[in-house]
Amino acid sequence: MVRLSVNIDHVATLRQARQAAEPDPVAAAVLAELAGARGITCHIRGDRRHIQDQDLRRLQEVVTTHLNVEMAATAPMLRIAREYRPDLVTLVPEEPGEITTTGGIDAAKHFTRLKRHVQALKKSKINVSLFVDPHSSQIAAAAKLGVGMIELNTNAFAEARSERTQARAFDALVSAAQQAGDLGLLVAAGHGLSVRNVTPIADIPEVVELNIGHSIISRAVLIGLERAIVEILDAIGV
Repeated sequence: MVRLSVNIDHVATLRQARQAAEPDPVAAAVLAELAGARGITCHIRGDRRHIQDQDLRRLQEVVTTHLNVEMAATAPMLRIAREYRPDLVTLVPEEPGEITTTGGIDAAKHFTRLKRHVQALKKSKINVSLFVDPHSSQIAAAAKLGVGMIELNTNAFAEARSERTQARAFDALVSAAQQAGDLGLLVAAGHGLSVRNVTPIADIPEVVELNIGHSIISRAVLIGLERAIVEILDAIGV
């Protein structure tokens, strides 16, 4: 059965907009778990635009399901991973000034650098995933890097402007998931997913986890966090 991991970054974004104490992303994580989420995801960025170091410390203390921390493959982030030791580190690309992560990390192009980083995380007994685009070369590179999981970037599917374009994007996700499964990788998916488009992604047999944040937090502003999460759980058939 596919599990839902709720990304709480945008709760922190709202807090940081006023440099205030609330809303508290850690409290949101607790409420998300109580509503049925089976994991919490957050992205600690180099510029600390939303999640802060102290948030990671508190999340590690209170999350009772599964804590997935997204981060860039840099030496400072490696130190953070070793200090807070989440259940999973997902390596993502990170560009200065970007609004959000849109593309996957290029595991084929940056193979040598990523290999050193993945080995360092594994040596510290930290599970590793890669956020990748659904391309065969990226799946093959991820498997060679020795990670245990990948997260497929669903942005092209979510942002498709026509049924034909969306169908092609969906076929690419299905093919990538099958390839990953054949190579022994666990498969997650995320980016741009909502109640309107998540069902077919949840039905891909190899997908075991969905990472969803923006659409849940956006709905939560209007209808509350618990109801927003229940909507997503209904859409993915949990």
